[in-house]
Amino acid sequence: MSNSLLVGIDVSLKDNKVRILHPDGTSLSKFTVLNSVTGAKAFTQRVAAVAEKHNFDSIVIGLESTSVYGDPLVYFLKQDAAINRFNTKIHVLNPTQVNKFKQMYPDLPKTDDIDAWIIAEHLRFGRINKEVYMDDKYKALQKLTRARYHTVQSLTKEKNWFLNNLFLKFSSLAQEKIFSDRFGATSSSIIEDFFSVDEISYMPIEELVEFINKKGKGHFENPVEVAAAVQKAARSSYRLPKTVTDSVNQVLSVSFLAIKAYKEQLKIFDKAIEEQIKLIPNTLTSIKGIGPVYSAGIIAEIGDIHRFNDQAALAKFAGIAWTKHQSGNFTAAYTKLIKSGNRYLRYYLMEATNKVRLHDHELKRFYDKKYSQTPKTAHKRALVLTARKFVRLVYALLHSNRLYVPPKGN
Repeated sequence: MSNSLLVGIDVSLKDNKVRILHPDGTSLSKFTVLNSVTGAKAFTQRVAAVAEKHNFDSIVIGLESTSVYGDPLVYFLKQDAAINRFNTKIHVLNPTQVNKFKQMYPDLPKTDDIDAWIIAEHLRFGRINKEVYMDDKYKALQKLTRARYHTVQSLTKEKNWFLNNLFLKFSSLAQEKIFSDRFGATSSSIIEDFFSVDEISYMPIEELVEFINKKGKGHFENPVEVAAAVQKAARSSYRLPKTVTDSVNQVLSVSFLAIKAYKEQLKIFDKAIEEQIKLIPNTLTSIKGIGPVYSAGIIAEIGDIHRFNDQAALAKFAGIAWTKHQSGNFTAAYTKLIKSGNRYLRYYLMEATNKVRLHDHELKRFYDKKYSQTPKTAHKRALVLTARKFVRLVYALLHSNRLYVPPKGN
């Protein structure tokens, strides 16, 4: 990078602020262009002109991976002849890392283009992630898997909101595990169809049994026992004033609709992902429990596995790696996960690990061992440690392009 022109771009919805640095830190140019094709063309022409003027043989461009405003620009730059004749490399930087780097300069002036300067300065110091990897089939899959991730997050948030309000209407039902799925057909009908807990408390048990049998389609082994538990929960629940009950019922009704809508979105995304992943042959689905959706989420973020030197580099990219705390002869036994990393890849690796450990004897044994050794948040820590082990398997299968052969005993 000693003879590379360094270009930092602060991308936003309407425009892109640019700062160009010499490798010695001298500012060579700064300007603002529109975030459009016209602005991108003006950007490449000006950068190429600076590179020619100062006899640079390569260009390194950096921008933050914030929102989607930089994606079209990256596609444009990868195809633009004006700057690619300079052996141009493009890095999409982690916003957390950039912000940490910025904290090293507490006396920075409050100017509009300071973030572009910080990015260019970050490039100058090095220790950055690999060059951005852009492949249409991976990017298309990534759009679907990331959208699915956000839908899952929204669904989880909506369910938590629903359960908070359920406590107001039917406190004991929110506290107790009468139904295996609080959002199942029977549980949902009890919450939606009855105005208040008093209705359930005073209705004949035979009618409640019939209601549960009908909504559960006869799947309950002992509907009388279930009905008795529901009625007991209703009688021990708090009572609210009628006006408050009306409002809570309205909130729960709307929340139910949102939950149903998110579930339908997931079905649509899962179907689209299953079709898209067919275009990218991979061996991850040979692992029992992973399935096409989770394998797609992993593949979409990794792209070409040969971008990573080893499994440790992949784990760090996913954010499944730990900080080291050592001083003198002391080394901490428990350290925190690094705060950087690809959150989408981390999510799909964790979800896949949680499924695979139920089928794979070796992973299950490892998980159980770590679970028994952890005094606090046992499941969370054991799952993360198991996911770190799972990363090795993912790397090996993708790198060698071979099917998974379970160890003996599975």
